[in-house]
This record gives sequence, C-alpha cells and structure tokens, in this order.
Amino acid sequence: QVQLVESGGGLVQPGGSLRLSCAASGGTFNIMGWFRQAPGKEREFVAVVSWSGGFTNYADSAKGRFTISKDIAKNTVYLQMNSLKPEDTAIYYCAASMRAYNYYFPTSYAYWGQGTQVTVSS
Repeated sequence: QVQLVESGGGLVQPGGSLRLSCAASGGTFNIMGWFRQAPGKEREFVAVVSWSGGFTNYADSAKGRFTISKDIAKNTVYLQMNSLKPEDTAIYYCAASMRAYNYYFPTSYAYWGQGTQVTVSS
C-alpha cells in the first residue's frame, strides 16, 4: 500500500519554471529520486535526496537548473525546475528506495509514482 503521488506538471514556455511535488505514504525510505522519460527514450535519472542527512545529487543535465528538496513533516519531496528547455519535456516520475546505492539506475527503486507530464514549448 505504498503510494507516491506526483503533481505540479504542466505546459510552460522555454525559460520558465515549475515545481513538482511527490507525496509519499505507506512506508519509510532511505532515498527518493526523480526520473524522467521522453517519447522514444529510456527512463533517465534526474535527481536524488536522502530522507536523513544532507545527501543530494543531480544529473549533469539538471545541475545548476534543478533543485531537489524535502519536507520531512509532510513526507513530501520537491523538484524545483528553472530555466526549462524543450529537451526537458518528459513524464517525470518520483521513486523510492530502501537503499542508498546505485541511485542513478531505475532498477534500484522498488516504488514509483504514476508520473506527471512536463511540456516545455513555445
């Protein structure tokens, strides 16, 4: 009965911003990750954060533009996306793992949200 529910996606112009949210329930996890999948492409790592401590990491494509954060009291993880580009267009997924290694591989995560569509277009 673990549930991860993403929200905050939508249509935005290039250079704009969006904040995605992932509300987690039904479990306690070590790390939370954001992934994305564009049409015809493999699912790719975007960002990761640990529930305890201050560990974060980002894909090269996200560094300097995206920020992952958490609200422990609300069991919610956020992805602030700034300076969005058309190539950021994808379905964005929240994922949870009991472990803290190989965080960049989708197969390392046991639980996934339903995804939220982000479209960057003029």
